[in-house]
Amino acid sequence: MTHQPALSALTGADPEIAGLVEAEAQRQHDKIRLIASENYVSQAVLEATGTVLTNKYSEGYAGKRYYEGQQLIDQIETLAIERAKAVFGVDHANVQPYSGSPANLAVYLAFAKPGDTILGMALPDGGHLTHGWSVSATGKWFTPVRYGVRKDTGRVDLDQVRELALEHRPKLIFAGGTAIPRTIDFPAFAEIAREVDAVLVADIAHIAGLVAGGAHPSPVGHAQVITTTTHKTLRGPRGAMIMTDADHAKAIDKAVFPGLQGGPHNHTTAAIAVALGEAAKPEFRDYAHAIVANAKALAEALTERGFDLVSGGTDNHLLLVDLTNKHVAGKPAAQALDRAGIELNYNTVPFDPRKPFDPSGIRLGTSAITTRGLKPEHQPQIAEWIDRSVTASAAGDEPAIETIAAEIRELLTGFPMPGYRP
Repeated sequence: MTHQPALSALTGADPEIAGLVEAEAQRQHDKIRLIASENYVSQAVLEATGTVLTNKYSEGYAGKRYYEGQQLIDQIETLAIERAKAVFGVDHANVQPYSGSPANLAVYLAFAKPGDTILGMALPDGGHLTHGWSVSATGKWFTPVRYGVRKDTGRVDLDQVRELALEHRPKLIFAGGTAIPRTIDFPAFAEIAREVDAVLVADIAHIAGLVAGGAHPSPVGHAQVITTTTHKTLRGPRGAMIMTDADHAKAIDKAVFPGLQGGPHNHTTAAIAVALGEAAKPEFRDYAHAIVANAKALAEALTERGFDLVSGGTDNHLLLVDLTNKHVAGKPAAQALDRAGIELNYNTVPFDPRKPFDPSGIRLGTSAITTRGLKPEHQPQIAEWIDRSVTASAAGDEPAIETIAAEIRELLTGFPMPGYRP
């Protein structure tokens, strides 16, 4: 069993690290990976990430660098930009942010000043740390106002969003988050933002691949600024992008460099370009819709087994499950599921009475298993394994958990994984 491409030089130079990488490749192969923010990249993306491009420093932008020797780097970054513009239909794209949080910080730097009011989704209701949560720099340096979801529906309370916007007149309004299982109503957010003259920022980190593949409505034409990671449903390397209309492009570019960062990671830029090239192909549309089909099938199967899904289901890749009625907390359930070969994360649910580090829920996503080739007909079996694992966790039945892990390994032998060859 071996990592692909093979780690021959690494094995010779540092067998300890090579062994850990090989073990991680096997772990990823042997588990049903349901962490909503993870995926498997293609071998082409893997290869681009590991090239000699990591040797080159490239402060600045194409045609305006502070170091010489950029003739080929400029072409690579320009390709990534043009592909992003084509895939998402935007006026401008910056592909240099190191990850999603710095991308969001660049938005603050571009369009707000310390102390300004910003409106974002509360973290316990599905928002992101960088949308103004108290422990984040964005909640310390700016004045955060937070909206949430309705208790009766588990969906974003747009009436509350409008009321808060009219009362507090924020400079920025963030739409999007990390645990939102339903379609984001970008036109409604845009209408509210226009009413208070705020910049609307669509954080599509989780749904970028679904947007690219036409499986979720696009924020383009509604949000002036769009931020995203590149490694979730978009199936690229660990990186980020900021896309804007023409009027907001210059401010964003200045905020990224020299405002927040030095040289971009050129090997990541190349891998982003590769992933965007893959996202432009017709088969990626099929993939995006298959992610949603798998999520809906898994939601239905879990509901049939008595699981309480926040908002009652999903419109995208993500499911948020409240385990209160299963008499087990999210953290021990997630740890038991991991031992059983099902990888996900414990997660706060809206109006959760438990603490964030020991919450009531778990969060699931279907991007990675869709990449492996699993289909809606496999979801009832996955739901059955989840149900058995949660029951075993509550009962302390470790042999049952080990049995499930063996059954999962057997199933997954029939579904190849990019980057690993048994």
